[in-house]
Amino acid sequence: MVTDQNHYRGFIKLHNGQSKFGDTGLLCLSIRCVNADCNEVFVGLQHTTAEIRGGTWRAGDLIEEWQLRPDSISRVQPDFIPIPLREDYYEACLIRDKSPKASAALARRCLQGMIRDFCGISKNRLIDEIKELKTLVEAGKAPKGVEPETLDAIDAIRNIGNIGAHMERDIDVIVEVDPGEAQALIELIEMLFEEWYIARHKREQRLASVRAIAAEKQVAIESGKAQIAQKKLAAIADHSSAPEE
Repeated sequence: MVTDQNHYRGFIKLHNGQSKFGDTGLLCLSIRCVNADCNEVFVGLQHTTAEIRGGTWRAGDLIEEWQLRPDSISRVQPDFIPIPLREDYYEACLIRDKSPKASAALARRCLQGMIRDFCGISKNRLIDEIKELKTLVEAGKAPKGVEPETLDAIDAIRNIGNIGAHMERDIDVIVEVDPGEAQALIELIEMLFEEWYIARHKREQRLASVRAIAAEKQVAIESGKAQIAQKKLAAIADHSSAPEE
């Protein structure tokens, strides 16, 4: 949520002569999160051309930009997701802009780790693990949350990740991965975290809650039965000890 109270935008003209871009300057952007539990600050910096409008230097065309804080676009993932998977995810987010190829390779490794951990499939090659997962899905034996429509996207992560992980046979063939493509892989990893690990955790919590309620009710029932039995025994004892007329 961006308002006048939590948003800042300021431009500084760089008075160091004309560069190959002409006059340039720095545009600072900052947003404070209004969520009281967060209250974090985003800070970004853009190097732009500088233009005079209305007698004031203002930002023109973008030359380059940097996200200073937070240092990546990662989301905090819950502790019940295995540490190696979270570390690969966080690092893929951290280097998305600096090295998209390496980011894609880390997304690929994170995917392979999820297939091995969540789906229980471990083979020498990721492509063979994906084929085995597809076989399980078609047979209706895949873990809950693994849907047929995600298999093509999973294989896409493998293909794009291969670009960063393996060199082409012809080393003169250079296949690039841009930050937008690396981001798409990161978002798919986040979706799988949500649909696999987080959904399973929520399901386990709901089932545990129902079991706990059932156990409490059973204790209450047994306690009630015990009280009724005690009252009956007490009534029988009172009747037997009463004097005969």
